[in-house]
Amino acid sequence: MATVYINDKAVDIGDKKLNLVQAAELAGVTIPHYCYHPALSVVASCRMCLVEVGEKKPDGTVVMQPKVIPACQTPAKDNTVIQTATAKSKSAQAQTLESILLNHPLDCPVCDKAGECKLQDYSYNYGNSESRMVDEKNTPPNKPDLGNNISLFTDRCIMCSRCVRFTREISGTAELHVVNRGSHAEIDVFPTEPLNNKLASNVVDLCPVGALASKDFLYTHRVWNLKTQDSVCAGCSTGCSIHLDTNKNVVYRLRPRENPNAQGYFMCDDGRLGYHYVNSSNRISKPYMKSESGTDISSWKDILPALRAELNAVASKNPAGIAVMLSPFLTVEEGFLLATFIKSISPKSKLVLGPVPVIGEDDHYPKTRGSVAPQVKFTIRNEKCPNKKGIEQIIKHFEGDVILVADYLSKNTPEALFIAAGYQGEEVSWFDNTLLGLFKKVKLLITQDLFPSALTDVSKYVIPSAAFSEKEGTFVNFAGLAQELHWACVPLKQVRTDGQVYLDLLERKGLLQASNIRDEIAKSIPYFSRLAGGKLESDGVHLENIT
Repeated sequence: MATVYINDKAVDIGDKKLNLVQAAELAGVTIPHYCYHPALSVVASCRMCLVEVGEKKPDGTVVMQPKVIPACQTPAKDNTVIQTATAKSKSAQAQTLESILLNHPLDCPVCDKAGECKLQDYSYNYGNSESRMVDEKNTPPNKPDLGNNISLFTDRCIMCSRCVRFTREISGTAELHVVNRGSHAEIDVFPTEPLNNKLASNVVDLCPVGALASKDFLYTHRVWNLKTQDSVCAGCSTGCSIHLDTNKNVVYRLRPRENPNAQGYFMCDDGRLGYHYVNSSNRISKPYMKSESGTDISSWKDILPALRAELNAVASKNPAGIAVMLSPFLTVEEGFLLATFIKSISPKSKLVLGPVPVIGEDDHYPKTRGSVAPQVKFTIRNEKCPNKKGIEQIIKHFEGDVILVADYLSKNTPEALFIAAGYQGEEVSWFDNTLLGLFKKVKLLITQDLFPSALTDVSKYVIPSAAFSEKEGTFVNFAGLAQELHWACVPLKQVRTDGQVYLDLLERKGLLQASNIRDEIAKSIPYFSRLAGGKLESDGVHLENIT
């Protein structure tokens, strides 16, 4: 077991292979750094992490090295002594910052990174209040079209090379490189090779300053006005842990949240930039029921009792005449509540799985260069839904097996069909004409979805769905990892979350508390037993044994 001493505080690092930056973090001490990132190779180029290092001898004496050394490149071993707050360490850090700021523009008021910029923060915490620079700053031209989604403000770049290493080591596409030398060095792309790989926007998160900017977020909002909520991406079955940044009920951006159980440090651009549908003004904004007189009724207090009564009437005549389609975009709690409601109407009702969107093959990164395939560090799943596995387990519990809605309807025509859809996206329909034709054969259609469609046009009951950013619950990814998603926005005035609708149909009083339903599920379905207690760790809970 190894012990290191951080500013005279002993820290047991066990048998972990850590550098001094990581060892200091265990002691609650921050060693400032720019070029170092735990998912990338170590280059020790920025020199911001220079500290005094020594060794504690067996007799208790401490021998310090005469020069400061980079903490990111120095392994922590037994009896290592680190001093981060001495005059020598502070002077080295301040001089490094002064060098970095020689040519850096003082444009914080217009920079998108202001408020979450390491250069800004470190300048206050470790730098000098005044600069000795009197010469004119070097102002290389910016590159607004580094890629479809990325702009480069060249004059802000501090040449930490994080972005270059990312494209070489994580995406494996190697579009970025350093051109020129010395004070004229710049980040650039190879001719005809723009930064357009599907992980490209991660370089914006990696950039410690405001050099690399997302065109999607550029000049849209100040970061200090954003409210951040932890959640889960609904873009595919990887289930990336994310930060949801919102303000005044508008989603402004999604950012990856570190989770070694899910995706690691990064996320794909499809998930990151695929949130705009939640802000769409075209979403279904209120429930409605088509009456016999031809007028639409849009009051919850009228619609829910009428819906319950019609389903009871169907069940009294034909107990097997009701079917429910559960979408893989529903949370585990929503699927359980809707299944419980339908089975309370008629135990012989049928639960089926909605269409599972699949596009191509799994997309692995880094990309192969040469004949040797690299170790996979990130995968974009071809299964473009967040909770297929969770919904399948709900259906298996109630039905014993899982049948797709298209297969069921090709052989059966129920009298009533409750379609719980909630598929994300506005431009691409989740059903084709063949499936629509099967839906139209059903006498009583109840559709719950985000957007109006040809299906809602022929449905008697239309219920608005809530987007993933507006509800709480659990998603289970492809590997059986259960994660909590939390609401960051409030649904429109006349929209209730899907789970709340099902709770109201069950005539349970109060507002939906996902943790309570989660605990109820854990007691009812063995697969979800590890969710007992209702609360999950921020990294999630594996429901299946990991070998």
